[in-house]
Amino acid sequence: IKSIPAHRVLAINRGEKEKVLSVKVTCDMDRILEYLKAQCIKENSITDSYIEKSVEDSLKRLIYPSIEREIRSELTDMGEEGAIKIFKANLKALLMQPPIKGKNVLGYDPGFRNGCKIAVLDDTGKLLDTAIIYPTAPQNDVDGSIKTLKNLVYKNDVDVVSLGNGTASRESEEIISRLIKEVKEERGKDLYYVIVSEAGASVYSASEVAAKDYPDINVSIRGAISIGRRLQDPLAELVKIDPKSIGVGQYQHDVTPKKLDDSLSGIVEDCVNSVGVDLNIATPSLLSYISGINSAIASNIVDYRDKNGKFKNRKELLKVKRLGAKAFEQCAGFLRVMESSEPLDNTSVHPESYKAAKGLLDTIGYISNDLRNSSISDIDNRVEKIGMGNLSDKLGVGIPTLKDIIKEIKKPGRDPREELPKPILKTGIVDMNQLKPGMALTGTVRNVADFGAFVDIGVHQDGLVHISQLSDKFVKHPLDVVKVGDIVHVTVIEVDEKRKRIALSMKKQ
Repeated sequence: IKSIPAHRVLAINRGEKEKVLSVKVTCDMDRILEYLKAQCIKENSITDSYIEKSVEDSLKRLIYPSIEREIRSELTDMGEEGAIKIFKANLKALLMQPPIKGKNVLGYDPGFRNGCKIAVLDDTGKLLDTAIIYPTAPQNDVDGSIKTLKNLVYKNDVDVVSLGNGTASRESEEIISRLIKEVKEERGKDLYYVIVSEAGASVYSASEVAAKDYPDINVSIRGAISIGRRLQDPLAELVKIDPKSIGVGQYQHDVTPKKLDDSLSGIVEDCVNSVGVDLNIATPSLLSYISGINSAIASNIVDYRDKNGKFKNRKELLKVKRLGAKAFEQCAGFLRVMESSEPLDNTSVHPESYKAAKGLLDTIGYISNDLRNSSISDIDNRVEKIGMGNLSDKLGVGIPTLKDIIKEIKKPGRDPREELPKPILKTGIVDMNQLKPGMALTGTVRNVADFGAFVDIGVHQDGLVHISQLSDKFVKHPLDVVKVGDIVHVTVIEVDEKRKRIALSMKKQ
């Protein structure tokens, strides 16, 4: 019992719940019985036989079942803690994946009988065009589908195809590969595609949030929009979906729902607040995760924006219904207004620190509008000459606050996700039957569990890098080496086509 890994406890629990397993805690009952008898029997010839029977009965009927329940409960708590820890780490890594900015995207939701749903989005995520094509069985209209896709690509200047990884993804990849080739031959245009996890897309499509986002769009097309927007801004799109449906956990459906929900909502809030949101394009579901803003205020912000047009500055937030001075104080630093006449509105500098920020710029010989053209090049040298301590005293702010202000001023509108590796853009495909032991490939980590990491190497079936294959050194836990979204170099160890299993290694060959 002492050595059972956390994930195995939850696997055992699930097996028992599904009535596939019968679970008992076994031990040396004779030894326990002897111990209890030694404690209770005092060598009294009249009472000993009765006490012996009482000891046997109480152990079997009362004591042992109670201890067994206690052990199982402790093991389950341990398993849940482990599962929540893994889920939190995976969810954070998934939400913080870098967005692909400045590109028009074609969201492709693959399918068979009901066709593949297509949604074209501009670089801000606005819906431009939709279509349904039938390149897969039973219709197999490949030529007609390619023609429709080419028209959409040329008409909307599409740069990237975001392909969902669900049913018919393999077949759709072949269609997209042919599309990329023909577009290059006909127009000399470079087109790429990225396989995106579509976990939760169908949940979103039928949700109340989706109905509010796209009231006039068919439910089936909403899934394609979600797949496209996940590539453009994973955080903004994934916050609309119940984290349990995103598919990056380990036995998350076996964990106490309240425990899991509390942990995950905290992670989502942290991610949203660390990235910040653009006040003029944020949805109510994204805004509601910002500190100081609840769902009612989030809806009021969007209503105000719809009636009065884009926000011109952060101060205008105070005109929003039910958003008072206290809420403004909490939320202002996390909301960006890119078009504001006040350049600091496009940074995470809080309005309370504007005076200090402008004083800093003035002291080191800049004007605040220099932020507009990003000419803040040698700010570190200028700060060093004056001295951090001197500046802190002169401006009346602490050194940590001053460091944060400098960091923001150096890169206005900074998105911490931009420093992470971008998704792999693909042009061709590899089939599972093409894989051979020893092949070196590049892949994206899709999920991390206690026993290893699942890596997408572009063959529709994720390969497993077992914990023993993650590094040449000893690895205590996979999260010490990899996280969801990491781009990794792997070597194929074994391919089992029949069971659809791929074993990979990240060790140096």
